[in-house]
Amino acid sequence: MKRISNEYFGQWVNADEKVRFTFEGREIRGLAGDSVASALIANNQWLQSRSFKYHRPRGPLTLCGHDANTLVQTPTTPNLLADYLPAEDHLSVSAQNYTGSLNFDLSRVLDWFGRFLPVGFYYKAFFKPRGIWAYWEPIVRKAAGLGISNLQVKAPYNDKTYVFSDIAVVGAGPAGLNAALHAANSGAKVVLIEQEPHLGGSLNYHGFSYSSSPIAVTDTDDNPDTTANSEIGDRFSTTTAQRNTLVNAVESHPNIRVLRSATCNAWFTDHYLPVLQGTRLIKLRARQTILATGSSEQHIVFRNNDLPGVIMCSALDRLTRLYGVIPSLPIAVLAGNDQAYRTALSSHDGGANVTAIIDLRDRCDDPALSGEAQARGITLFAGCTVYEAASRATQHALSSITIHRFAQNGEVGEKVTTLECGVLAMSAGFMPAYQLACQAGAILSYDDEVAQFQLSKLPAGMHLAGSLDSVFSLASVEASGRNAARQALRDLNLDTESNQRDEDLPCTEKVNHPWPFVKHPKGREFVDFDEDLQIKDIVNATRMGYRDIQLVKRFSTVGMGPSQGRHSALPTARLVAKATDRSVNETGVTTARPPLTPEPLGLLAGRRFHPLRRTPLHDRHVDLNAQIMPAGNWQRPAFYGTPEQRDDAIQAEVNAVRTAVGIIDVSTLGGIELRGPDAAEFMNRLYTFGFAKQPIGKTRYAVLTNELGVVADDGVAARIGEDHYYVTATTGGVDRVYRDMLKWNAQWRLDVDIANVTSAFSAVNIAGPKSRDVLTALGCDISLEADDFPYLAYREATLVGVPTRMMRVGFVGELGYELHVPSPYIGVLWDRLMEAGQAFGIRAFGVEAQRLLRLEKGHIIVGQDTDGMTQPDEVSLRWAIATKKPFFVGAKSVEILSKAPLERKLVGFELGANAPQPKEGHLVIRDGDIVGSVTSCEYSPTLNKIIGLAYVHPADSTSGAEVVIRTDNAVHVHAHVADTPFYDPDNTRQAL
Repeated sequence: MKRISNEYFGQWVNADEKVRFTFEGREIRGLAGDSVASALIANNQWLQSRSFKYHRPRGPLTLCGHDANTLVQTPTTPNLLADYLPAEDHLSVSAQNYTGSLNFDLSRVLDWFGRFLPVGFYYKAFFKPRGIWAYWEPIVRKAAGLGISNLQVKAPYNDKTYVFSDIAVVGAGPAGLNAALHAANSGAKVVLIEQEPHLGGSLNYHGFSYSSSPIAVTDTDDNPDTTANSEIGDRFSTTTAQRNTLVNAVESHPNIRVLRSATCNAWFTDHYLPVLQGTRLIKLRARQTILATGSSEQHIVFRNNDLPGVIMCSALDRLTRLYGVIPSLPIAVLAGNDQAYRTALSSHDGGANVTAIIDLRDRCDDPALSGEAQARGITLFAGCTVYEAASRATQHALSSITIHRFAQNGEVGEKVTTLECGVLAMSAGFMPAYQLACQAGAILSYDDEVAQFQLSKLPAGMHLAGSLDSVFSLASVEASGRNAARQALRDLNLDTESNQRDEDLPCTEKVNHPWPFVKHPKGREFVDFDEDLQIKDIVNATRMGYRDIQLVKRFSTVGMGPSQGRHSALPTARLVAKATDRSVNETGVTTARPPLTPEPLGLLAGRRFHPLRRTPLHDRHVDLNAQIMPAGNWQRPAFYGTPEQRDDAIQAEVNAVRTAVGIIDVSTLGGIELRGPDAAEFMNRLYTFGFAKQPIGKTRYAVLTNELGVVADDGVAARIGEDHYYVTATTGGVDRVYRDMLKWNAQWRLDVDIANVTSAFSAVNIAGPKSRDVLTALGCDISLEADDFPYLAYREATLVGVPTRMMRVGFVGELGYELHVPSPYIGVLWDRLMEAGQAFGIRAFGVEAQRLLRLEKGHIIVGQDTDGMTQPDEVSLRWAIATKKPFFVGAKSVEILSKAPLERKLVGFELGANAPQPKEGHLVIRDGDIVGSVTSCEYSPTLNKIIGLAYVHPADSTSGAEVVIRTDNAVHVHAHVADTPFYDPDNTRQAL
């Protein structure tokens, strides 16, 4: 290979800076700016991967990441595209999807048995006899895997940011640059998004100057000056100068923000664009969108068209013009359009040995191109095709091609010759990069006259430019960019030249060959490189009854690989249309859905940033040797003691609450205050229970359902005054409840003030038969006797000089008091309670003990014992629903659901103390089918048995029924349904 680096060839590499890395253990030398793929080719390493199904040798196809042929991996990351992976010092790269070695892949035997692996074979195999899938599953999964994930790698830093603009321009080729510049000059704020690290697009590599058609030279004032390219010897100076002028103007413009190496990965309503840039996800909201995403070059389908060394013409352009790699082996060009001639001439100017151009057509549309090729000694084969590509027996790269006559209707004629070559560049035409437009609802239609797809019916505010808009000459491409900007400016009322007409787009160039298929009796003419699909696979799918293109996709998996149909969509549509005797327009292409390219999960997650909240008592818990656990975004004590003492510590905490007195920090409970004349009416509308007549000084259980009738949250509502409520919510749900309250009152317009006071108040729960004694010893200034302060009552008192809201509730099933005080005073109250409680055996208890205590009482935890589908009847909350009031949020849905038969029921269950203990999420099995799951399960030292809650089949929900639970290692245990509460069923202890 020869390497050059100047203004026109090797533009992206620095010949003075060398890099070294390894590929499959072999040292590779490259230049700064190389991609791994270009550096490998420069070292005569065309074989870079193995195909997915048949393990055929594969090499670069597009050199722009539009195919899966260059999927490689590093020690940290699998499935990287060598086209985009920068060549860096000390980088270690290996190929994927082979058995043995890359050069001698033992799994290549699958290719020899390809006739026994027809299209859709996986739908017909592996399931008979019954149960055989258990044998095949690990084999298939291993064979289907591409890269190997390194689970020891630390996730990189990822973040998100928000950007706003008047106009988003996607693509910074000639059309995108002109669109961005024209819009910015008219005062619009523009964000320009380019997938490559350099601006310019096809201006960087395509040989526009090899043409007798005019080339437009654009100045920074957007005034096109059309001049003929009369100096054919000066091949690149005009377009290079034109590109530099455009790029410099764009980069220096104050109204344009340029995002390089960035991918606009989807289009969502109202021009919401997720843009992936390195480790950052940019959430871009634009008022208008201009798509200048270009087109994907299409391959020609012939036998062995997947051999390493068979590439797209644009890939050869990129290889020579961007990376300065000039193949030393003979090059042949297979042309379905005039663009391929320009590739041949450009490569020849770079010093490549271009020996032949094989043209599928009878003649070149531009005689100047064919005349120039012949003048350079390049042999032309008009009306011919490559019938078959071949490699030498011991090599895995192209060595020769067989040329046959080719009729325009696709019939293959007699053999012309066999040509030795190491590189074959091909171009059958171009498919517009339609994905983003079609995600937005645009319609893709096929024009038989020019054999290409066109986009129409765009959503409001979306505009097309360049080859995406089916124009291909440089002058028309640039003019279409400016026209798109004018349309966007008019929509924004920013066009300073309102009377200026759009420019004409005089483009008559035909770039698509109507039938680039060369069927071979031995097959291996690949339509989809990602999935190893041949002509016969697509045709056979239609013969099996899959006439619709969507069904062909699902049955054959065409277009489902990493390239997502960029090269297979058009040939598949043509093959299906012919096989089903329809037009391509009737056949269409498969649905485009986001994302456009694979998205790293870490990028979607954003920063590994977990903001944790601590209660004012956190340091006191740590001093008591608490083991801290997350609860929502709070840190709470799980238990007090060392990790080795966990079970004993939890049992001791439970025993303290049951026999003496315990204290727990419940400051994480949500707190919301409602004040105003309509506070009672608001509560009555929002929650399921009746609150309009709730007495002052009383608390009530408050269940919140959403519009679908699903249990969304619960808490306790205390009526402090006629127009004043204090409502608690779950730790993880309070923010959502608060938002819902604001949302509903924005509609209801009630006279009520809603305040989230979660941080303003902190609370403790002191519970146990001696809790009243502790509060009395502390000097509470109100009577705590049962007659004066009964169960479910609310009182206000002063404890150690601290104003305290007291609620007598029993979540843990014992005499207990929730004490809510202003947060700055909670530390003093905790300390004094611990001091006063020493004489009564007080002990702090954590979340684990609390959960066991509430389980003994059969109390549910919303979010643990409920899910996103739980309705009140499934969890026995019918008693908490007021049936006589006219409305509450979700009332209609609850009514409808209550009339339908239940599909599951939450019940309590019991097991012996020595039985295998089910875990949360373990499945409940009935007659071999999954009917539910365990939501809570613990060993109860108080009851000396295992107790839990689980969803079961309604027929098994009565007390005494037996249910089967599959535990660890597929051990089935037989539990008995039990009435709840498990402990103190008459509730006498909490009413002491």
